[in-house]
Amino acid sequence: MAKLPRNALEGSVDLDFEETEEHWNTYTLSDGTTIKVKLVLRGVKRLKRYEPDGNPIYVINSINVVRSINVPPELKAKPKASEMAPV
Repeated sequence: MAKLPRNALEGSVDLDFEETEEHWNTYTLSDGTTIKVKLVLRGVKRLKRYEPDGNPIYVINSINVVRSINVPPELKAKPKASEMAPV
């Protein structure tokens, strides 16, 4: 994918959105750990630029949420005492 020019966001439109579905992707790593990853959308802009097929180009602001599960015991560190006081 080509890089966007610096002025690509000029005249862009911020779009509201509603979460329809968010799925976890699950991966098994070579060390035996299973991780789950989910992209969480934080914002969307529609640019005043278009793909060759005529569709508008969208830019997203997102975060990746990562959880590790089924970690082999030999990879785990000794648990630490909580640094936060109980509520």
